[in-house]
Amino acid sequence: MTLPRRVLITGASGFVGHHLTPVLRAALPAAELVTAPFEVTDAAAVRAAVIAARPEGCVHLAGIAAIPAAREKPDLAWQVNLHGTLNLARALMAHAPDCRLVHVSSADTYGKSFAAGVALDETAPLAPMNTYGATKAAADLALGAMAADGLNVVRVRPFNHTGPGQSEAFVVAAFARQLALIAAGRQAPVMKVGALAPKRDFLDVRDVCAAYARCLTAPDLPPGSVFNIASGTPRAIGEVLAQLAEIAGVAVEIEVEQARLRAGDIPLACGDAGRARAALGWAPAVAWERTLREVIEDWRARVA
Repeated sequence: MTLPRRVLITGASGFVGHHLTPVLRAALPAAELVTAPFEVTDAAAVRAAVIAARPEGCVHLAGIAAIPAAREKPDLAWQVNLHGTLNLARALMAHAPDCRLVHVSSADTYGKSFAAGVALDETAPLAPMNTYGATKAAADLALGAMAADGLNVVRVRPFNHTGPGQSEAFVVAAFARQLALIAAGRQAPVMKVGALAPKRDFLDVRDVCAAYARCLTAPDLPPGSVFNIASGTPRAIGEVLAQLAEIAGVAVEIEVEQARLRAGDIPLACGDAGRARAALGWAPAVAWERTLREVIEDWRARVA
């Protein structure tokens, strides 16, 4: 496989996209990165974008990425996460058949399979428990089937990732925002939280982006390949909050809000990324303390 000379990135203006573009520039210095936005639910617009870009690689980030957003607007989540993905895949097959598509799925596709209480590998059944997970699982399975018809697709299932610039719709950023407001004297020293006991597999967004870059550059990946992107280290939500509060230098009281609790919350969600290590040569490299420190610094700047 030759390295792609033109890479199309959907959703490049989002949180992950802002971190991915510099990673790809470093990994593929000779490549042209095509980041102009287009509406993935508009099949004609997708087709025109693919024809204009003539991509040899594509990273598909565009989507409804937050569980609450998908729950509130399920029709939109299905249109974007499933049908938008199908629009892109069909356009690539028709107009850029050699392009390697890196499709960003999600660990939320595993859902009830996490009840096993162990780190899951890619053979675990997809059993989503919410609208977001269902839309991502449907797209994941659809692209896997299209690989048999010639779609050059690599599917990645990233676990929880965070970093500077993330929306408060995600737990680490939500904690950091409250702590920054408390430190600035703009919120009483009371943290309003959901469940703190569940354990999650957290990553730095830059490590996740490095994995996506490897998926574009690694030779001999069979079409339809799927990789967990995970640390393999479960961390309790409450432990993460305590670490953030220590970094922020504030003492807080904890107040659990019923509205923030999820029915049937999974006690442990952890991934086995052995396949990515073997095939991509990928492993997390950013220290977790650095990630948390930079998230706090980012929110301090935002609320200043």
